[in-house]
Amino acid sequence: GISVHMIEMRPQKSTPAHTTNLFGELVCSNSLRSDDAEINAVGLLHEEMRRCDSLIMRCADATKVPAGGALAVNRTAFSQMITDTLRNHPLFSFEAKESGLPEAGEHPIIIATGPLTSDKMATDLQNLTQQDSLHFFDAIAPIVYTESIDMSKAWYQSRYDKGDGTDYLNCALSKEEYNTFIDALLSGEKVSFKEWEKNTPYFEGCLPVEVMAERGRQTLLFGPMKPVGLSNPHEDGRRPFAVVQLRKENKQGTLMNLVGFQTKLTYGAQKKVFKLIPALHNAEFARFGGIHRNTFVCGPKVLDEKLALKKRPDIRLAGQLTGCEGYIESASVGLLAGLFTALPNLPI
Repeated sequence: GISVHMIEMRPQKSTPAHTTNLFGELVCSNSLRSDDAEINAVGLLHEEMRRCDSLIMRCADATKVPAGGALAVNRTAFSQMITDTLRNHPLFSFEAKESGLPEAGEHPIIIATGPLTSDKMATDLQNLTQQDSLHFFDAIAPIVYTESIDMSKAWYQSRYDKGDGTDYLNCALSKEEYNTFIDALLSGEKVSFKEWEKNTPYFEGCLPVEVMAERGRQTLLFGPMKPVGLSNPHEDGRRPFAVVQLRKENKQGTLMNLVGFQTKLTYGAQKKVFKLIPALHNAEFARFGGIHRNTFVCGPKVLDEKLALKKRPDIRLAGQLTGCEGYIESASVGLLAGLFTALPNLPI
């Protein structure tokens, strides 16, 4: 019952990570993580948001693709449904322009610019909060065309056989192939940082795959290339030495993303290095991986218990900008910001 006017810089101005003009575009993974409310905190969060009639959860459930126990979505359909729902709402209006911090007025304000906040807004927030830094780096995994994968060297199986068996495509590597891959990964050409970016830290929950490898040659065997819970039918059902898992990007299964393989390798290096994975030796890339700078505030220092800026109580922050991480966590904080704004006397 509350009218909302949204200001959004796209399509007037885009970011290095966005490719569409749709609302709610997912720029990294297409997964909202575990959907099991009985054993997983994220799954419980899903259920709580559904009971609050979360738009994000409604659109995710309507556009989900097979992903074992996780809730993964068709990116384009998901964003399109969010966009259509808002655009067709009688109390919603839209203005395309880049904005800094607005002046104080009679209406409450929510800033939900996310991790890809423009320099203008980030500078205004930094000046207001007097924080030294608002930035860290995040990375994106590459996507390949399914038809270009060598199925004589790959197989469908969910880890520990969860799901219907077609949720993940597995690409095995022997010990020798793994070591060759690690050597190429470590020596591959990386994207150079600009001078003002050099001291920006990585987000530990989404490290580039080559940065993980730099921490030790075996690190990936306990991360995105772990073989546990899998058996290779091309090798008499034996557990492989290492595995790269691919997850469906769309319901048709024509696109697959390399799970956990976010990277800052150059495009040329990605094509060379990732084709060393035996099943991907002829892979065609629909999108290469990349790296982008993210923005967030130190929430406990600058926000009150209802997400309002201590120095500007008329403004609430929402989503990853508050310092939380992950799609579903950001969406849940956005839901809270909306509830606190619509119901200012809501107890917490």
